[in-house]
Amino acid sequence: MSTVTVTLPDGSTLEMEDGATVEDAAFEIGPGLGRDTVAGVVDGELVDKHTPLHEDISLEIVTDQSDEYVDVLRHSAAHVFAQALQREFPGAKLTLGPWTDDGFYYDVTGVDLDEDDLETIEDEAQNIIEEDLPIERVMLDREEALERYEDNEYKREILETEAAGEDPVSFYEQGEFYDLCQGPHVESTGEIGGFALLEISASYWRGDETNDTLTRVYGTAFPTESELEDYLERRQEAQERDHRKIGREMDLFSVPEHSPGCAHYHPNGMAIRRELEEYVRTKNDELGYDEVWTPELNKAELWKPTGHYDAFKEEGEMFAWEQDDTEYGLKPMNCANHAYIYANQTRSYRDLPIRFSEFGTVYRNEQSGELSGLLRVRGLTQDDGHAFVRRDQIEEEITETLSIIEDIYGHFGLEILYKLETKGDNAVGSDEIWDEATTALRNALESQGLDYDVEEGEAAFYGPKIGLDARDALGREWTIGTVQADFNIPERLDLSYIGKDNEEHRPVMIHRALLGSFERFMGVLIEHFNGNFPPWLAPEQVRILPVSDDNIPYCEDLADELGQFRVEIEDRSWTVGKKIQQAHDDRVPYMLIIGDNEEEAGEISVRDRKEREEKNVSLDAFRDHLETEVDQKRTAVTFLV
Repeated sequence: MSTVTVTLPDGSTLEMEDGATVEDAAFEIGPGLGRDTVAGVVDGELVDKHTPLHEDISLEIVTDQSDEYVDVLRHSAAHVFAQALQREFPGAKLTLGPWTDDGFYYDVTGVDLDEDDLETIEDEAQNIIEEDLPIERVMLDREEALERYEDNEYKREILETEAAGEDPVSFYEQGEFYDLCQGPHVESTGEIGGFALLEISASYWRGDETNDTLTRVYGTAFPTESELEDYLERRQEAQERDHRKIGREMDLFSVPEHSPGCAHYHPNGMAIRRELEEYVRTKNDELGYDEVWTPELNKAELWKPTGHYDAFKEEGEMFAWEQDDTEYGLKPMNCANHAYIYANQTRSYRDLPIRFSEFGTVYRNEQSGELSGLLRVRGLTQDDGHAFVRRDQIEEEITETLSIIEDIYGHFGLEILYKLETKGDNAVGSDEIWDEATTALRNALESQGLDYDVEEGEAAFYGPKIGLDARDALGREWTIGTVQADFNIPERLDLSYIGKDNEEHRPVMIHRALLGSFERFMGVLIEHFNGNFPPWLAPEQVRILPVSDDNIPYCEDLADELGQFRVEIEDRSWTVGKKIQQAHDDRVPYMLIIGDNEEEAGEISVRDRKEREEKNVSLDAFRDHLETEVDQKRTAVTFLV
């Protein structure tokens, strides 16, 4: 009997018979672990505990104490929803229903659902949970599987594509319900402690808007009811912070029908964006970048040598068209244009590093159903940068960039999580250069004392990268900036410099985006701050509130004295109370309340948005205070001291 080698997380190994299951391996480790096994992670993929092992693999056993357990639970919750749906609406036709980071969704058709139906379906789902139905895996002959879905063309398509070579085919059953599925699942429906259906939206079969329109039902599940309640509270707060809602309230931006996926910045939003741009410019100056600009429209030929053309065309992400037998496109990235500038003249080893930065607008043909305000767009402006360096300069360049990144995010109150993303199946170039690039990234992270996770196989096709995730005030994580080491594009574009030996040598490209895209970063900031931007970013930093119209001329003098800041005068004939309330609603950091007493004394009364108030303040003292807050880029309003 042949054997397979199973490598465990601690580096130890097991020798198992070919065909032994994940559960068998768990029992081999220990009877208690075998009994507690829910699923396994085989070579990074979450699988059913009955999955047979036919080759050497790495294995992690999943129990109800594992991080992956909630994913298994939510997968089972998707089946509970589907069973409840078909009990209440027998004509409902199921398509796909995976778990997600926050819960699960199931795409269905054959039934006209609205939000009011969710309560009815959720009640039946609770009945199914209380029935504590065993969830069992069964293997069916392929013909029997096809017969089960004689009237469901979506499941038949799955059988004929993803499951094309399988016979028998994996199903899961609970009570009268069954579903084509690879698993994994928990033992019974009763393990689901907290279950809720959240919302309905439209979707497309397989995410392709040229396919059938389906109904997507979102839900979530947790091991306990208390965990569900905590999640629903966080979700409610997240909805209150929705950047689209706050964007309307503060008149920051819009995404009109005539520009789907492309934001229009209104004056208030542009004030924030300009602050971000100028801040990034100062950091680019510190790093030695020269700012450039490159056009959005190019011949598609520009991106073919780098491999981007094939990658973006294959994913349907490139906007391209033909004219006069020539293919043109809106650029999906800036690196090829920057490489062109580099190659526009002969470079010496003494010139390197050469660094180009650009607030470059690029376009990605995202599916319309995936668009979401500023967070998922078709037109985005990156704070992009490319450094062309010698091989002996790689690590230093990355280290300096990481040092600046740490400084940047402190001014936003965002915690940064670092991910080292390594070579994937679509990688181009030799193992040697990938190893060299990955080592440089790892050494830079460790030299800065930064904690990081390794995400195997997640790198771009042309090089490994450090991905930056920002954790916001609600604990949510957002993918934003990046630092990448790239040996391949310089090779493909035949970039060179003249070395000390007077011979041509190949530079290395360091791709980096400090904030990522302005659109996404602004969306994150709006939600992170709940629209209460720190004074240095606030679109309106000070609002002056005259008690009566007679005080307006003095208020105008004050506004002139504070001309270095963004100041408005509330001159509508409202009561002071209403003016204060409106300034609070507009999330203005500071209000100056000016009546006859203040005017006669040549002073001001200062009120901040936290409702702290100080009377008899000199204008010079307030101006110095605000200047300090803005210059230091403090993350919150601080009161006068």
